[in-house]
Amino acid sequence: MSRIIWKGAIAFGLVNIPVVLRPASRSQSLDLDLLDVRDMAPVGYQRINKSTGKPVDKEHIVKGYQYAKDEYVLLNEEDFRRANVEATQTVDIVSFVDAESIPPYYFDTPYYLEPDKRGERGYALLHETMRRTGKAALALVVLRARQHLAAMLVHDDALVLNTMRFADEVLPIAELRLPKAASGKPTGAHARELEMATKLVDDMTEDWAPEQYRDTYRDDLMARIEEKIESGKTHQLTPPAQEEEAPRQGAKVIDMVALLRQSLGKRGKGKQEDESEAEAEPAPRKTPARHAAARKQPAAKRASATPAKRAGSTGAKTAGTKRAPARRASHAPAARKSAGTTGKKRAA
Repeated sequence: MSRIIWKGAIAFGLVNIPVVLRPASRSQSLDLDLLDVRDMAPVGYQRINKSTGKPVDKEHIVKGYQYAKDEYVLLNEEDFRRANVEATQTVDIVSFVDAESIPPYYFDTPYYLEPDKRGERGYALLHETMRRTGKAALALVVLRARQHLAAMLVHDDALVLNTMRFADEVLPIAELRLPKAASGKPTGAHARELEMATKLVDDMTEDWAPEQYRDTYRDDLMARIEEKIESGKTHQLTPPAQEEEAPRQGAKVIDMVALLRQSLGKRGKGKQEDESEAEAEPAPRKTPARHAAARKQPAAKRASATPAKRAGSTGAKTAGTKRAPARRASHAPAARKSAGTTGKKRAA
């Protein structure tokens, strides 16, 4: 179970519900250190003066806010202390909104709310009320000396507190150049494309199962690290691979309907295509009969048959036709003559 990072209460009107706050997420990023490759010594983050390029001692460093070009206001610890909000232990609910009306880009970090001692009854009351009404509670809470806007949401039997970005932290969508919905312009979606895209979405729809998705980059990197540890290459660098830059391709006109139709076909057939491809796979090429027969013949016979084979190469290729027997018969005297000549030479 995750650790408790905060204890307090939910202020719901005049009702106080004791709760504890637990993390609902964790970072899986790899913690890598900087090293000097010459002696494997750690390399720290050195404070450098950008003008002189020389290190600066900690006692000479202050924080400043640039209010104009190269003009700063200096701030010290007392300024930060006075600006800090009062660290209350309350999730102060200020309003309720429809849960589906909150845009997803406002959400930041999720936390689990768990009822504390004597808080089960009030917790269950608030949870069931929000579940029935489909509402989300907007609240203010102070975490780690900073005030947050937060949304309290219902998930299964739990209440989830998700810290949010303030409105001035979100960039406006109006600045984006976006295609208009249902427009007749080339950038808009056409009825035929919408119909096929809807079918594709229906075909790809499945139950929510987040455990089937993994950070494959992290898994691959950890596999390389474990491989180096097992092979004893703990201080050896992997040489960079020589990769050729792919040639640039020109812009292509995309037939959206054709792509959607192909996607639907691939999704619909699935295993049937794999099975049919396995059945339709051509059998291994067999060695022609004339080559097999040649391998079985003794060395002397193969030598005597060589001239006839060369002379009748065209006839050998058409061994399966009706004219093949006549051609083989016509070459028989030549083969016997060749064999006799060979025998005389060997006798001599």
